[in-house]
Amino acid sequence: MPAALKSTSQGRTMVLAISNPEQRNALGPEIYAAGVEALNAAETNPEVRSVVITGEGGVFCAGGNLQRLQANRQQPPQVQAESIDGLHGWIETIRNFPKPVVAAVEGAAAGAGFSLALACDFIVAAGNAVFVMAYSNVALSPDGGGTWSLARALPRQLAGELLLAGERIGADRLHALGVVNRVAAEGAALSEALALAERLNGKAPNALASIKELLNEAPLVPLHQQLAAEREHFVRNLHHPNGGIGIAAFLGKHKPDYQ
Repeated sequence: MPAALKSTSQGRTMVLAISNPEQRNALGPEIYAAGVEALNAAETNPEVRSVVITGEGGVFCAGGNLQRLQANRQQPPQVQAESIDGLHGWIETIRNFPKPVVAAVEGAAAGAGFSLALACDFIVAAGNAVFVMAYSNVALSPDGGGTWSLARALPRQLAGELLLAGERIGADRLHALGVVNRVAAEGAALSEALALAERLNGKAPNALASIKELLNEAPLVPLHQQLAAEREHFVRNLHHPNGGIGIAAFLGKHKPDYQ
């Protein structure tokens, strides 16, 4: 069965499931392209308020396909560079996507699979989930933004433990470190992720888009620039129709119905 990224709808949430059972949901160019295409379509679809990324068969993602990587060693270096560009295009699309993206992780999230989860806005992981950056175990270095994400999320020593030593880390420890948002029972990561997504779906999409943009920019700019950006977003959202809906709902003690 060929590798695929399956797209389904759960209410206002798009669910993208990595399906490559023979390779433990290993990634490849066809999945990268499908991921970018799905998110581009979801960005302009008002019926989609959030996205959940998961893997089929009790495994999130085993990362890269080592057989394909071995075959690519016989090809010009540009072949692998173009494949990584495809992965990185998907990662950047997730980071810049204006709606919340939740990773629902069961089993292993390895290599680029770990990087993929880290690119999402939230990680919901089953108690049996295991995260590993195993690149150094096969004489490779990371891709998918793994070094960028872990260097910002963890102390250098722990990031080094994961990236240099290729050590495994469990969902509970990552939860304690603030990298995993929720730890679910085994088999319940997707349902917990969908529940989180539905809570997010009830919030104003324009406000969530602003917050995500501000979060992305905050580590990169000085305080005065971030303050100016916050002012611009605040004023824009106050004068958006949803600003009136939200304030009126709070004052009137009723549930808002955002556009």
